[in-house]
Amino acid sequence: MDITHDTIVGELVAEDYRTAAIFKQNGIDFCCNGNRSIHAACEKKQLDANALVAALQEVTQKQESAAQDFKTWPLDLLADYIEKKHHSYVEAKVQEIMPYLERIAQVHGDRHPELIEVAQLFHESGGEFTVHMKKEELMLFPQIRKLAKAKHDNAVATPSPMGTVQNPIRVMLHDHDTEGERWRRIAEL
Repeated sequence: MDITHDTIVGELVAEDYRTAAIFKQNGIDFCCNGNRSIHAACEKKQLDANALVAALQEVTQKQESAAQDFKTWPLDLLADYIEKKHHSYVEAKVQEIMPYLERIAQVHGDRHPELIEVAQLFHESGGEFTVHMKKEELMLFPQIRKLAKAKHDNAVATPSPMGTVQNPIRVMLHDHDTEGERWRRIAEL
């Protein structure tokens, strides 16, 4: 992504939401005053535009390594990775995005009522994500870890009160389907 002093703040956030955190750290409004260039925003805040552009370029170039072959990982390691990497990420991003979404819906909702519905759907989804991740952490992942340990120790795993691991997996898949519907509605709006 080519980011210059002339890049429009709001357009950049729309293209890559991760830039919002950089603008927030620097006190730059990317919503209602997002129609100005990085140069103009920095000039008003007396910030170094070169340093801001560098920070924005750095955040947009960060990517998780596509070289990871998760299919080869032991299941207990994969559960740990999901919990530590993705669950903490989702929790942080929901908390980061929600205030912006609420503000946008409040400021522009009278002219664009779909924003109010988007904010409501996102709020519901954030709550459901939290519950879903706790179910994974408290029901599914412990069972996976127990099965992985039994396999490693060449032992038989003690039966779970939930039955086979397929039972919590079915619950998780149902949750995924429900959230998929909610996110398709957000995309339509």
